[in-house]
Amino acid sequence: MKIAVFSAKKYDKEGFSQWADPSLQFHYIESRLNLEHLKLAQGCHAICAFVNDDLSAPVLEQMSVMGIEMVALRCAGFNNVDLDTAKALGIRIARVPAYSPEAVAEHTVAMMLTLNRKLHKAYNRVRDDNFALDGLLGFNMHGKTVGIIGTGRIGLATARILKGFGCKLLCYDIKPDPELAEHYTSLTALYQQSDIISLHCPLSPQSQYIINANSLNLMKEGVMLINTSRGALIDTKAVIDGLKNRKIGYLGLDVYEQEADIFFENLSEQMIDDEVFKRLLTFSNVLITGHQAFFTKEALQQISHITSENLLAYASGSFNGNELAN
Repeated sequence: MKIAVFSAKKYDKEGFSQWADPSLQFHYIESRLNLEHLKLAQGCHAICAFVNDDLSAPVLEQMSVMGIEMVALRCAGFNNVDLDTAKALGIRIARVPAYSPEAVAEHTVAMMLTLNRKLHKAYNRVRDDNFALDGLLGFNMHGKTVGIIGTGRIGLATARILKGFGCKLLCYDIKPDPELAEHYTSLTALYQQSDIISLHCPLSPQSQYIINANSLNLMKEGVMLINTSRGALIDTKAVIDGLKNRKIGYLGLDVYEQEADIFFENLSEQMIDDEVFKRLLTFSNVLITGHQAFFTKEALQQISHITSENLLAYASGSFNGNELAN
């Protein structure tokens, strides 16, 4: 079976080579999947896609015309897939629901600590022989209230780490986890009482812009906000207003709602035209990483392994629980 791997990077090739199966022939394409680039998958039986690849109705319809009947997502999220169209066309969709929740959870806490103790600023100061402590004052994580929105595998892993710091947890999820039963509260109470808020829910029509002007108004002055889930959970313009009026004291983003044309690429020799993103970079209390929270050796191994297993399951006609659309 020939598979077109879109948005392919060096580490994707290395990962899939570890699980090489003679029946799987990977064709690596650096371009992001969209209607224009889909033609590069001509002759392939399946497509392997990533978080910012376009799997909207027009792309899926053209895939069906080309005879492609399977998409293997090498990620957990599937907000970029029109599942209704896929089901109507008989295109099978599989994902990697749990590759390494600890990878994202640990990056989340690393962002909290970096913003709090201003490690990024201290690093640059010391390199300039500046050892003054002015402007580097942080706070104890112990005893602080952390609100976790979304308590799936990643949210749960984050909660476990923060418990070890001695934080008080407040959680919100439409499907509560028994391990965190005592910590659930309403979304309003979480906004009002949390010193730190961390987002770990999937992107859906219900969760889009869950952080907006109204929810920000409910939060404490100087709240820390962390998003390592999906960019469009946050209304970026509202968050910029929150930074300007100091409602938000710290902002950590590993994702951005318009990241598709920015992240995963080296743009150091180019001009970034996104004025909203450039405005975020002007704030000294904002820390942005380029969708790297998942990026550990263990996570990449799991992603390539499970994705390969999904492709083999499709080829053999025995799909498993990773399938999204029948």
